[in-house]
Amino acid sequence: MYRFLLTPRWWGINVFAVLAIPFCIFMGSWQLSRFDARVASHQQQEDRSADAKTAAPRPLQSLLPVDQITSGRQASARGRYDTEHQLLVPDRTLQSKHGDQQGFYVLTLLRTDDGKALPVVRGWLPGDANAKADAAKVPAPPAGEVTVTGALQASENQGTSGVQAGGGLPEGQLGMISAASLVNLVPYGVYDAWITLADPPAPLHAVPPAAAEGSGLDMKAFQNLGYTGEWFVFAGFVVFMWFRLVRREAEAAKDAALGILPEEADGATDAAASGVAAGAKESTDGGGGVPAGDEVRAGK
Repeated sequence: MYRFLLTPRWWGINVFAVLAIPFCIFMGSWQLSRFDARVASHQQQEDRSADAKTAAPRPLQSLLPVDQITSGRQASARGRYDTEHQLLVPDRTLQSKHGDQQGFYVLTLLRTDDGKALPVVRGWLPGDANAKADAAKVPAPPAGEVTVTGALQASENQGTSGVQAGGGLPEGQLGMISAASLVNLVPYGVYDAWITLADPPAPLHAVPPAAAEGSGLDMKAFQNLGYTGEWFVFAGFVVFMWFRLVRREAEAAKDAALGILPEEADGATDAAASGVAAGAKESTDGGGGVPAGDEVRAGK
């Protein structure tokens, strides 16, 4: 009954199923491993962030360039604040126990001893950066040479939450904290990193460090989990369709062995329909196979 599985057409179907099933399982397992890796990276980042809060600060140069390991570490730098280039970063949200609040960052450039500047987010203020009353609340940076300590962060990009990469901001505002944005505003070099102070002066609020890019449970992580389910569903669908095709072919072969063919079944249906039509005609003529006209002539 299953000899049809050895036909050339079924050889192609079998080979496709044999190759497709393990491929789908492999892809699903790979996507699952990517999700597991992101979960592990997220946990490691949380552990590093917790350790960074209590760890002793290290010199800025020893932590550059910023990566998933150094992001969030306490860095220290010494220099003078450039009071002429203090910038406000508008439309930034700060999470608190009262919910999300809208406000702006206060960023000041620290001219280090080597001549380059380090962007320092001294804190966050609620309100609108475009409102003069809110901007007037920003405290002046300390004068003279200072040593600053804060959590090291990588430069922002267009995918960072809250970033305004389109430009068009008023003078004295910055849409994205990055060296590429700052070099157009200041006449000196800028580090490709920034720090956020943990203990800013009042009335500023501390800006918590963000997790390194690609180390959190972001949308990409859940996409990996969704793709995992899709690939396993594809594998099950291939198995289901193969068994369904085999069953249908086996039933057709069994019917053929019993002499029940689709063509004969159609012929029997046509014969039955002809018989019904003939019976209807006889009933209309009066039955008995004698035309109604002959009965009239016989009566005469």
